[in-house]
Amino acid sequence: MVKTLWAVSDLHTSVAANAEMLDRVQPTNPGDWLLVAGDVAEKTETVLATLATLRQRFHTVVWSPGNHELFSQGGAQAQGREKYEELVRGCRELGVLTPEDPFARFGDVTVVPLFTLYDYSLRPQGTTVEQALQSAKRKEVMLSDELFIAPFVDIRGWCWERLSYSVNRVGRVEGPTVLMNHWPLEPQLTQALGVPEMAMWCGTKHTKGWAERYQARAVVYGHLHLPGRSTIAGVPHIEASLGYPKQWRNTLDSRSWPVAVLEVPDGA
Repeated sequence: MVKTLWAVSDLHTSVAANAEMLDRVQPTNPGDWLLVAGDVAEKTETVLATLATLRQRFHTVVWSPGNHELFSQGGAQAQGREKYEELVRGCRELGVLTPEDPFARFGDVTVVPLFTLYDYSLRPQGTTVEQALQSAKRKEVMLSDELFIAPFVDIRGWCWERLSYSVNRVGRVEGPTVLMNHWPLEPQLTQALGVPEMAMWCGTKHTKGWAERYQARAVVYGHLHLPGRSTIAGVPHIEASLGYPKQWRNTLDSRSWPVAVLEVPDGA
């Protein structure tokens, strides 16, 4: 018998059809773990209700926030950093691990949930942030982050703070890791989007090479809604996203989801 480290991302359970897909997220062994790489939903109560359901099924659930968890909509009292802190408190009450908790080990691998945000550094070469944002607006590819996150917090400042915090923590880990972050760690993965301006909201250039530096056996991410595996410098980078119904309806049965990241002997 083996136990499996599963991964999902971009559940978007505020969409009714996506909420129904939670029935597919099931363990095959009571010792199975689940990684949830962000974009569960927008409202705190929906995020926590979804995680509570998954926590009842899996031995351990590990969550990293995405941009949608940070949205402040409809008169939400918690905004910006406070929204994230509210979610962390709720996860701890559920027994769900977050980027603020001690790292847990799955077999001989340390599971590292990250929260790095984005800093607009993945903008088209030779442009300023302001120029890139104007170009995105003209092309009508401006992400909702500019309406529901950016007005409430200094995005770049928060991102750089998170980068420093993350490096300080994961740099002390000995041995192999599995890294999980909502935004891809490798900038080259954003090239598949086809629109250079969209990459601005898809991470930061400062995480390039983290997989090799921190001995990752795998990297789990989401955000792009382009599920699949890419191998970079020998490390598999796995996008485990569900996405929206129009994206998964015709493809989900042809791919493995949830995604099995790795297996270890039961009892390891």
